[in-house]
Amino acid sequence: MRALLVVNPAATTTSARTRDVLIHALASEMKIEAVTTEYRGHARDLGRRAADSDDIDMVVALGGDGTVNEVVNGLLHRGPDPDRLPRLAVVPGGSTNVFARALGLPNDAVEATGAILDALSDQSERTVGLGLASGTPGTEDEAAPARWFTFCAGLGFDAGVVGRVEQQRERGKRSTHALYLRQVARQFLDDPHRRHGLITLERPGADPVSDLVLSIICNTSPWTYLGNRPVYASPEASFDTALDVLALSKMSTPAMARYATQLLTSSPERGPHGKHAVTLHDLTDFTLKSKVPLPFQMDGDHLGLRTSVAFTGVRRALRVIV
Repeated sequence: MRALLVVNPAATTTSARTRDVLIHALASEMKIEAVTTEYRGHARDLGRRAADSDDIDMVVALGGDGTVNEVVNGLLHRGPDPDRLPRLAVVPGGSTNVFARALGLPNDAVEATGAILDALSDQSERTVGLGLASGTPGTEDEAAPARWFTFCAGLGFDAGVVGRVEQQRERGKRSTHALYLRQVARQFLDDPHRRHGLITLERPGADPVSDLVLSIICNTSPWTYLGNRPVYASPEASFDTALDVLALSKMSTPAMARYATQLLTSSPERGPHGKHAVTLHDLTDFTLKSKVPLPFQMDGDHLGLRTSVAFTGVRRALRVIV
């Protein structure tokens, strides 16, 4: 087997020595080429190279969710073709590693490498669904390039939090769960749109859902993790179905406290609920539109401001070693 190992040297939870150990462990079982990323988007370019190659059987992403997202977008640059494209394996090296953990992999890089080697020995893999976000025809965002996401996207409040976290990291702050919680509080206090929802969800064959102040799109569950605690925004979301949505039509202080508590105490059986919560399951196609530009994020990566995003849930998009 020939594999391409994409290594993010800035991965927050793996040292250079640990990465060397993992590379040697993988090289003992396969012919492997290890490439260290050197710029933003490099992992995407490497994934594209693997997709266009005739002799790469698997791509291993060693890094966090951002590295995985780039690799996936490179692999699928011509669209999903799970029977032809190289398989994906993920060794978690970021601070949260939502995609890897949602697949059931250990959060420790060494343990996850062992699990991947066991899966290869057992020829164990699954084909997962992914989400695709693109510009909406006829809007000012129609030229926005289509981009795949593995576990979540968001327009509005949660994307604003992601943007704040990225700003703090650029100033040298470490990516910790405490940092995220502080930015949630600051986003809540500073968000000028939280009292009057500006987002409308449109989907074929159904009435629009309007006046939304928050919209989280989930491709799997859990949605994220706080330390070792899984958080279930959409408990029914799955890699085997299309996309789920959790939206809120009110974010007053009491409502925020209530829904934040429900998120923190969520479970695979029950997520946030109530008269101001909108939950939708297994959506293949829908659009989010806003009256003003709002922050947009995918897989924890802030992508700027958008007024409209078209979403597609694609079942059976990519084979994953697990």
